[in-house]
Amino acid sequence: MFKTIVVATDGSIDGDRAVASAGTLAAAGASRVVVVHVTEVVGGRGGAVPFAADEDELRARINSQVSELKAAGVPADLLIHTLRTGGPARDIAEDAKAVDADLIIVGWRGRSAVSQMFLGSVIVRLLHVAHCPVLVVPPPEPAGTAVTPTLSSQST
Repeated sequence: MFKTIVVATDGSIDGDRAVASAGTLAAAGASRVVVVHVTEVVGGRGGAVPFAADEDELRARINSQVSELKAAGVPADLLIHTLRTGGPARDIAEDAKAVDADLIIVGWRGRSAVSQMFLGSVIVRLLHVAHCPVLVVPPPEPAGTAVTPTLSSQST
């Protein structure tokens, strides 16, 4: 169904779910997966450091996930960018266009609409700049909160 799937990950649990979903879709449809990780850096004239203090560990984990995809028979590549300002959505969208992706997959943290308004959202921005569909993998339902459909009988 999809020839090339781009999956964007920040190395979080949400990103892990997105990578797993991309692997499942790719295996089912003989697709190629391109994993994109954008390292955001902060700093000034004295230099720049990654925004995430554990960036080295995140990259190692993402490299491991790409290796696991390859071991499962899924053609997979990894693209890493460093970004000072502007947020990663544009870089993700540009990578997707460059590899002629049919789909972009991202994980969602499940923030409220209000927090997205104030904090911004890579997903919302990506929806505006992407050239192809964006699949958002939601967070799992907390234990005991899943909605269970029920049948009810009504007497008339």
